[in-house]
Amino acid sequence: MSTKSTNKFRYQARVEELKRKKLLQTKEKIAIEGLLDEDDYGRVVPPKDSWESIPNHPDGSFYGLEGWVNNFCSLMESHPVYVDPNDAFAGRWVYFMSRMRANKWNPDYPYNHLEEDIAKYDIISGIGDDAHFAPDYQLGISLGWQGILDKIHKYRKINTLPKQQLFYDAHERAVKSIQGWIKRHIEKIEELAEAENNAGLKENLLEMAEVNRRIVSNAPQTLREACQWIIWYHLASRTYNRDGAGGQIDELLRPFYEKDLAAGRIGRDEAVYYLACFLINDPVYWQLGGPDENGDDLTSEISFLILEAADKINTSLNITVRVHNGLNEKLFQKSLEYLVKNKNGWPRFSGDKALVKGFMNNGFDIQLARRRIAVGCNWMSLPGQEYTMNDLVKVNMAKVFEVAFDEMVSNKIQGLSTHYLWEIFKNHLAKAVHTAAGGIRHHLKYQKYNEPELILNLLSHGPLEKGLDVSDGGATYYNLAIDGAGLAIVADSFAALEQRIEKEAKIPWEEIIYHLKTNFDGIEGERVRLLMKNSERYGQGNSLGDEWAKKVSVEFTRLVRRESDPKANHLFIPGFFSWANTIGFGLNVGATPNGRRGKEPISHGANPNPGFLVDGASLGLARAIAEIQPGYGNTAPMQWELDPTLASKNHLNMIGSIIKAHFNMGGTLINVNIMDKEEILEAHKDPAKFPELVVRVTGFTAYFSMLTPEFRQLVVDRILEN
Repeated sequence: MSTKSTNKFRYQARVEELKRKKLLQTKEKIAIEGLLDEDDYGRVVPPKDSWESIPNHPDGSFYGLEGWVNNFCSLMESHPVYVDPNDAFAGRWVYFMSRMRANKWNPDYPYNHLEEDIAKYDIISGIGDDAHFAPDYQLGISLGWQGILDKIHKYRKINTLPKQQLFYDAHERAVKSIQGWIKRHIEKIEELAEAENNAGLKENLLEMAEVNRRIVSNAPQTLREACQWIIWYHLASRTYNRDGAGGQIDELLRPFYEKDLAAGRIGRDEAVYYLACFLINDPVYWQLGGPDENGDDLTSEISFLILEAADKINTSLNITVRVHNGLNEKLFQKSLEYLVKNKNGWPRFSGDKALVKGFMNNGFDIQLARRRIAVGCNWMSLPGQEYTMNDLVKVNMAKVFEVAFDEMVSNKIQGLSTHYLWEIFKNHLAKAVHTAAGGIRHHLKYQKYNEPELILNLLSHGPLEKGLDVSDGGATYYNLAIDGAGLAIVADSFAALEQRIEKEAKIPWEEIIYHLKTNFDGIEGERVRLLMKNSERYGQGNSLGDEWAKKVSVEFTRLVRRESDPKANHLFIPGFFSWANTIGFGLNVGATPNGRRGKEPISHGANPNPGFLVDGASLGLARAIAEIQPGYGNTAPMQWELDPTLASKNHLNMIGSIIKAHFNMGGTLINVNIMDKEEILEAHKDPAKFPELVVRVTGFTAYFSMLTPEFRQLVVDRILEN
């Protein structure tokens, strides 16, 4: 056997062992911590003698710069080291530091003025929530840890106010604590190398130690060093406040790969091994392909290697392929092949055309718009420049509809009509949006006293230069996200009322009011429910439901946009996305006129309600969601469930055509699940039988076995009804 084939076999064996170990760690998390309805992450279970936080407030929690840096440094000093001889890289994260507090918001800065309407409209306010903006990894790999320290030293001489000096003290301590964490890993690696009898693994450990010795201070110079540096940063940031934003990974790593290749330091198989280890470390959100600032495609050889590495591990992954007119067609086809071959919900696809045009509608130029990339669950960001609160703030429009409907019923003197209901709905939606925006403004004003963005400040443009937290004026842009949820519930409810009561006179207002109050109880209630449910729905094409969905989208967009305040550098950008809140939102909403029973989940994101079309559902879905896009650079994703019988190699062109058609019509992001109905039903009964089954729940992927029964049912319902 040649040396080349021997190395390939060796690397493959190591990757297989890492996959096996990850499954065991997932089972351990389920056994010890229970089920989790969120990203898989790459986290491992904490040791029994778990780290305990250091409170600095009477409520038992910790807040502010001093509280966070003291706790972070304490944790870094005692954080378990993690080294696997089969891995190319050291480190795993263990603790959700931001969850190890009694409260997530500093009670010294209450928001009593908002609480009544937050509860009334069932708003997720985002006040005190974690991160959700993207660091600039290019900045990090260019500077290295010592370069970041030098930058701190440079600007502490310029910004000399006492509070700025405390700011720099905290960040210097944080960086040094990360370096200390790395050094402890080096000691462990050397210890394991000394005891290792397998020559190949021993060599790997010695190289791992050398890589980490170089990057503990210096900027990375090789592909392996760059991957390890990025891993250390995202492990620290994950530990600090769950940050999971990535970047344009192929372009970040391309120069290192090409340099190594030219110098003869690396071969293709070795590069794929490094990339597989990199991806299995943690399913961070990475983008592939797409245009550079000038519109030229960013695809390179390493783009394909990243997909190949993802295929080798085939675990939960969050890779997004950016589709634009100049995208390398081979990369697009290869991404489709892996999507269909593995049926694990990856990759996703984002639509460059609408995203760039939409962001430019805010007044930004095309070069900046192209730099705003897919780095999160549903969200775009300018790495290192933008504070967005993406995917944190949501208005439950189904609840707003319920409030409006109840008000109309109680004011019978004004009459009962969809026109009157629409006027009331608009009024309450305006109040809900204003409340959500008020929550964001409160968060921005006081977050530095609650949870300063200590780690993300390090790879942002502005905070270190100004001596200001990124939440407190340190960022360049404050493009603030507010998402609407329950669009299909609202649109179909308006449509059902207009069609069945006003156009067809098949049921009087009083009767539907009664059946909503009784949750469509009894035989007659079920008859009415089905009558309303089978009215013209959003997604059917030129239907009343489609008209109402567009009307709601336009109004929601208008209301979010008018909250912008140029003087404060606050630009509010709307989107439609529910994340995994469909169940919780639904529990707070009674029966709705579209035939939904009380407490059932609301509709998923921007999608029509399940079962909206029998034939041509994929094209209908693509068209409907494209038509309701807010159009300012944030997404209203299309969640696409495909039956495996319609997702084989023979159907690649069909799948690719629908993806491109959606983006040409104005779509922004597509999440795809390809799952066998029988398999998903069997897995729902006994998840342990399918430990490797991965699903794309919303914008994120997760092991099906890690989801609660309620969330598994949510996925099952989407599969069965499409």
